[in-house]
Amino acid sequence: MSKEREGGKSGHEIHLIRVRDTLGEDPPGRAFLVDRLWPRGVRKSSVHYDEWLRDAAPSSELRSWLHADPDRWDKFVRKYRAELDDADPEVLRPIRDAMAKGPVTLLYGARDTEHNHAVVLRDYLLETQGA
Repeated sequence: MSKEREGGKSGHEIHLIRVRDTLGEDPPGRAFLVDRLWPRGVRKSSVHYDEWLRDAAPSSELRSWLHADPDRWDKFVRKYRAELDDADPEVLRPIRDAMAKGPVTLLYGARDTEHNHAVVLRDYLLETQGA
């Protein structure tokens, strides 16, 4: 299972794992699928996760906007962070509560492990964990 891990100021661990890299395995800590759409070609019974947080993902419009031109990554990051700032705080509450208790895994379907919304969400959560 390939994964990326980053710790926050208080030692919080957030793992990022592609859904396809964890099929049939239990990810570390509480696991949250953070895609708006179910990953294509993946059976729900093969993914071990605690909650599917569709509303933590970028809006469909923003996702489509980025998909049309991957060179928009830097603008995407700013726009997605703005969406997170404007979102109901309850959207991220399950992840924040889990972070307070131990490691968390964000599951995502994107192929690109460096340029995807889960990376932005992880950084956002770590930077705003006291908010």
